[in-house]
Amino acid sequence: MSQTANKLEIEITKKVRIKYLLHLPDRYEKESSIKWPLILFLHGSGERGDDLELVKAHGIPMIAERDPYFPFITISPQCPEDSFWNAEQDGLMALVDEIVANYNVDPDRLYLTGLSMGGYGTWHLAAEYPGRFAAIAPICGGGNPNRINELTGTPTWAFHGAKDDVVPIAESEKMVDVLRANGGNVTFTIYPEMNHNSWTETYDNPELYAWFLGHSLTLRK
Repeated sequence: MSQTANKLEIEITKKVRIKYLLHLPDRYEKESSIKWPLILFLHGSGERGDDLELVKAHGIPMIAERDPYFPFITISPQCPEDSFWNAEQDGLMALVDEIVANYNVDPDRLYLTGLSMGGYGTWHLAAEYPGRFAAIAPICGGGNPNRINELTGTPTWAFHGAKDDVVPIAESEKMVDVLRANGGNVTFTIYPEMNHNSWTETYDNPELYAWFLGHSLTLRK
């Protein structure tokens, strides 16, 4: 029986369910004319599951919880148990788009950061959506250096503890080295005496947030 050429055109809709924490700065309601910068934060493997309180254990949601004046809108989604951020990128960007559409967000100042598993997710998501984030800060993570071409235009500040025995520093080094070799805009901070928890010092450092705010998509155009 001979084969015939056929063409099928259909639209496929995927339903994604994501639990997340949303922080609005204390001045958000009073100063409705302001377009706020936004940080998307990806947690580590220990905060997966169905209890959103776990997401507040480290990083940006902890900072936002104790400082209502934190000058960013922040989104802190929770990864389901036994899942990884690199399998959730479609839903993550749908979540970002939903917040941008419904809140006073400056779309030129979207920032991405994460720790450990979330550090891997940061590298991966930025490569999946090049040009969407004004700057990224992966912490003690890693990624696929073959995706570096998608990241060369994104300002990147990576962090890792030299004595990390959970995620070896080589995971960040291979990304940073290839990114530098390809002309990427990357800074790499190594904590010489630090093990896996390189995120507490990083997120407690006000220079990180000043660095974020120093980048916008407008400045890249």
